[in-house]
Amino acid sequence: MASPNGLRRREFLFAGFPFFWRNTGRARLAGIDFLVRRTGQGGRRYLLIHGDESTARRVLLDHMKTRPGVAHLVINETRTVAFEGGKLDPNRLFSRAGAERNLRRLNPSWTQPGLDRALDRLDRERPKLLRAILPARGALLVALHNNARGYSMQDEIPISDRTALNEPQRPHEFMLATSPADFERLANGPHNVLLQSRPTGDDDGSLSRLAAREGIRYVNIEAGIGEQARQSAMLEFLERSLP
Repeated sequence: MASPNGLRRREFLFAGFPFFWRNTGRARLAGIDFLVRRTGQGGRRYLLIHGDESTARRVLLDHMKTRPGVAHLVINETRTVAFEGGKLDPNRLFSRAGAERNLRRLNPSWTQPGLDRALDRLDRERPKLLRAILPARGALLVALHNNARGYSMQDEIPISDRTALNEPQRPHEFMLATSPADFERLANGPHNVLLQSRPTGDDDGSLSRLAAREGIRYVNIEAGIGEQARQSAMLEFLERSLP
């Protein structure tokens, strides 16, 4: 049911009771600080894990004004976070092997005992982080990312199971899904979509790898820095298309 201004009934009711449905807090998970935005009851899970992806941050914060769900947004302004006196890409901590490669690359002066100490800490604290950010069984986790370093869907196509190149002229704007059913629905739309339910190659420690391995419904919405309208449209299309 739509209200006179075109909002769906649920969004109209939320807009009328902002103090009832919206809550913002903070959480420290695996040594990383997150802003936690809760809207309404139930809903999806959302994640912004790289602090320098400012367009994705704006898109997600705007989105959570009218959508039920829980969003975790890293509190940081750089791609890496401080960890055990060094640096860590937070989207490489979701496996020990991926975290080890990332920590070695970013902290070449670390000793082996120092590296082992950091990896052991991640092993201890990773379960709490996952409990916070992952959705209920069968529900959806949506991550938002921006690219500004030459990265595009061309980097992901070789390790993807299926592709729907609906906008081949826009390789920096694409969605990456881990569920074949979600891929089918998204592929019918106007955007580029990749399926990675069985990614090949080395485990890089990314959340998409973990989601595929564990059978978690996950979609990453990727867009270039500054492409706020495009990324917002992609997110709205996802909301309309997926249960």
